[in-house]
Amino acid sequence: MAEKLHKLGLKLPTDPRWVNMAEISLEEILTDHAYCEQKAATSCITLIQKYPERKELVRALAPIVTEEWGHFRLVLAELDKRGLELGEQRKDEYVNKLMKFNKKGGSREDRLLEKLLTFALIEARSCERFRLLSLHISDDNLKEFYHKFMVSEAGHYHLFIDLARTYAGKEKANARWQEFLAYEKEMLPTLEVRGDRMH
Repeated sequence: MAEKLHKLGLKLPTDPRWVNMAEISLEEILTDHAYCEQKAATSCITLIQKYPERKELVRALAPIVTEEWGHFRLVLAELDKRGLELGEQRKDEYVNKLMKFNKKGGSREDRLLEKLLTFALIEARSCERFRLLSLHISDDNLKEFYHKFMVSEAGHYHLFIDLARTYAGKEKANARWQEFLAYEKEMLPTLEVRGDRMH
């Protein structure tokens, strides 16, 4: 586990109670997962709209939009297969707190770096949690289901980090990334451990 966290850069593991809590209400965690995938797709679309001149970014994120929307549909299908309903979207305190950590003002390039690193951290934490579900949830079908998401999120994490280094420079991006990781380590324990949330 420590090795996996190191590869992702994360400084603090998820509370071990989370998987058991998530399994208590699959409808709730699948609902939240579905909206996470939907928001990931729309976030990529927004970046493309704001930075159309960044050709590498546009070309890299265009297929991610398709992939994330495909993930949304996969989660919907899983809900349907189990006779469960897609509930209402809830506030994501984790993401909201990461957004508050974003530096305000600065240049257009600075704001791009903040967004890319925010998305990288969300993907890294999602990857870690999908891994936990793939290993410890009791339903074997869901273990395989979440393993596929884990692999995908790991790829997205690396993509956002690479884009941040491309546009901000490796030194600046890496330094700011360490600040994000340190902030997340301090922030996570302030959030209630909830089994109806992916984050």
